[in-house]
Amino acid sequence: MDILRIGEFEVLPGEQRKIELPVAKLYTDANVSLPVHIIRAKKPGPTIFISAAVHGDELNGIEIIRRLINGNKLKITHGTVITVPMVNVYGVVNQSRYMPDRRDLNRCFPGSAKGSLAGRVAYIFLNEIVKHCDYGIDLHTGAIHRSNLPQIRADMSDVDTKALAEVFGVPVVLNSNLVDGSLREAAVKNNTKILLYEAGEALRFDEFSILAGMKGILNVLQHLGMKRKAVATKKKKVVPFIANGSQWVRANASGIVNNLVNLGDQITKGQILAEIGSPYGTIFDSVKATRSGILIGKQNIPLVQEGEAMFHIAYFSENDETIAEHIEHVQEQLLPENSYAE
Repeated sequence: MDILRIGEFEVLPGEQRKIELPVAKLYTDANVSLPVHIIRAKKPGPTIFISAAVHGDELNGIEIIRRLINGNKLKITHGTVITVPMVNVYGVVNQSRYMPDRRDLNRCFPGSAKGSLAGRVAYIFLNEIVKHCDYGIDLHTGAIHRSNLPQIRADMSDVDTKALAEVFGVPVVLNSNLVDGSLREAAVKNNTKILLYEAGEALRFDEFSILAGMKGILNVLQHLGMKRKAVATKKKKVVPFIANGSQWVRANASGIVNNLVNLGDQITKGQILAEIGSPYGTIFDSVKATRSGILIGKQNIPLVQEGEAMFHIAYFSENDETIAEHIEHVQEQLLPENSYAE
């Protein structure tokens, strides 16, 4: 294995190292750096990055990486793991999705060494982290006041990426096109196979989402031969269902929301998902599902404006009742234990 060089730092095979990768300065002349934790095995193997908080208010991923490091879960036998728990440090400090220049960092890749602040952060992350990696897992949550059921988004037309998405082990996988300017698009152009994990809500920790994310990352490391496989148990293997597509159901009135469904529920076409009414109790209208599927995302705040996206429904070729039961089974597997075998 060669010496791994990130910025001015060098990491040898068999070493672990925490580094601070310089990005820019604040108005106060204080330095801002990307925190990077590198773990290298003595034996050669793949290199994978695990990143979180590309959107600074999406905190579940930070906790996933923190628990994996503190619990010594990333002890590997082959290859290299590069974790970056806070890509958008500015956003984390300000509890904001965006960079200080109001740009969405996940629309600024590949970035530029002399561009906007967001462009410079994107450029540094891509060239100092992603360019070294064969694989990547980017951790996200829903936006503020919106929750996502744990799900993987990936290009399922790529055989290797499809295999990683399936082995990750969450119930739902969305076959997702690349978005211009996203980290995922830039990684693919770098020939880095990448998964995007979506789970939970911005500015909140969700235990199920955190545990599912941790388990999924370890599943991927074991699949790549970087980590010893867990001792066989009697637990049923999680085989994901691949969504054919998805769509948002929008509010048909403005008012106060009475939500009638939960994440992971089986939804049937025409089902009433919520009622929208006045502060005095008058019901203005009902929000109905336009097609059958599984609820994978929803708005949490009980106030809505007409036209606002409220419910994200994924649709499948499989039986929706079977998928809903599968999701419930995964929740029962993870939540009671609060831990899992190495």
